Amino acid sequence: MIGEQREDGHWCYELEADWTIPSEYILMMHFCDEIDRARQQLMARYIRRNQTEEGGWPLYCGGEVDLSCTVKAYYALKLAGEDPAAAHMVRARQTILIRGGAARANVLTRIMLAQFRQVPWRAVPFIPVEIMLLPRWFPFHLSKVAYWSRTVMVPLFSLMSMKVEARNPTHTHIAELFTTPPFQERDYFPSARG
Repeated sequence: MIGEQREDGHWCYELEADWTIPSEYILMMHFCDEIDRARQQLMARYIRRNQTEEGGWPLYCGGEVDLSCTVKAYYALKLAGEDPAAAHMVRARQTILIRGGAARANVLTRIMLAQFRQVPWRAVPFIPVEIMLLPRWFPFHLSKVAYWSRTVMVPLFSLMSMKVEARNPTHTHIAELFTTPPFQERDYFPSARG
């Protein structure tokens, strides 16, 4: 690292995000039915190239495989036209299933899956958009939440209240990523038991 320092004292590296970002970009194109095929193929190649030997994708270079990131990457690749029988897709699917399947993905990933009609809306916690109208003295009020959380929460409350659905023009599904068919799954919140 010291050997990579510039003469004036700074370091310069490529700024990268994790593999959820290109995956979400492909998902967004299919959500809106505004697919740039050339860009989609470039992103799919980038996602494929960064798959771990284990078969999934981490949240950072050299990190452990992350289930939610892997679900998004797999779905994005399938939307981009990857053959589910291809070796890299089989490895990704096995990695997901070993970790309990897509039903065990985090809440943000399950919200995306609900919007694509891959899981029922009951797979995500519901907070009505009207929560924003609670008075300031109430134990929960948006002014008591960090600003960066509000920038995520308010749109999510709206999307979830309206149950917005993706266009998904190819009607691509990922039923193969669930250990129990997603609309039959009764245990989306195992940590709530007990």
